[in-house]
Amino acid sequence: MYEGTTNAGTTTEANAVEYLSTTFNTTYSWTYEMVRLELHKLYEKAKRDQWDGATLLPWHLDVDPEAELLPDMQIPVYGTHLWDRATQRERLKLRRESLRWLLSNFMHGEQGALLATAQIVDCTPSMEAKFYGATQVMDEARHVEVFARYLTEKLGGPYAISPHLKQLLDQILTDSRWDVKYLGMQILVEGLAMAAFGFMHKTCNEPLLTDLLHNVIRDESRHVAFGVIALDDFFRTLSDKERREREEFVFEGCRLMRDRLLAEEVWREMGWPVDETRDIVLHSPVMIEFRKMLFSKVVPNVKRLGLLSPWLRERFEQDLDILKFEHEEPSA
Repeated sequence: MYEGTTNAGTTTEANAVEYLSTTFNTTYSWTYEMVRLELHKLYEKAKRDQWDGATLLPWHLDVDPEAELLPDMQIPVYGTHLWDRATQRERLKLRRESLRWLLSNFMHGEQGALLATAQIVDCTPSMEAKFYGATQVMDEARHVEVFARYLTEKLGGPYAISPHLKQLLDQILTDSRWDVKYLGMQILVEGLAMAAFGFMHKTCNEPLLTDLLHNVIRDESRHVAFGVIALDDFFRTLSDKERREREEFVFEGCRLMRDRLLAEEVWREMGWPVDETRDIVLHSPVMIEFRKMLFSKVVPNVKRLGLLSPWLRERFEQDLDILKFEHEEPSA
């Protein structure tokens, strides 16, 4: 349980536990023969690649949270007049708060993945998917563990979850359809996480965080592949109405994930006007390109699954400007 002050966006004892009411089918699978070979291979790989974050990572290393652990240009207000007029003291604080906020939402997203994957094990009709999903539950627990430890020991504790991310996680966890849980978690949330982790890993200047991200990325690539393999051809069996429901879910999920990156909680902690700063970040050329880059894994996977209809294509192009990624390689 984490305790902190509400003006910093951290979790307090009063709101440390939340309950969601969920309804979905629990399925037995009485076919124990491994007939879906791609999923079985993924399961074997996941067993082989398990790791222990408590012993593998160099936790003894000191971390200066106000150093340029990630390039300053990744801070959402970098290059704007807010950055230019900030004092040196404010910039040091902004480095710490930006990284603390970013890693906090990674951690919260990993808890959402932990819960959603446990639901997938419960409701997926495929035994191979149940086997692999069980390994991902362990992966997600490990990810929550290492991000929580890094935040607590090196950065002073986590922020509360972004309301945009929370809204999407709640939609995934409370939806009764097993395929929507895959679509929301494995394709959208995990797809964006893999792109974000990969970008951070390439630019990180801090050895402990670099090692942490390296090991998490290895797991995440399997997680996205799991969703693509498990859902392959499934959406083509649905009615037009059912497919449109999934397309609308994808678009809304992508919009929420784009808005998650506006970091209102950080501007509140900095004492800056939240609405004004949010608008500056929303229209920052650097952040516009960064937000679009995060969808480079999502769009080709959505296309492979047969959901990139003319309706969704138009929204990806006009509303989110991410259609250009449709020709990237899918994850499996």
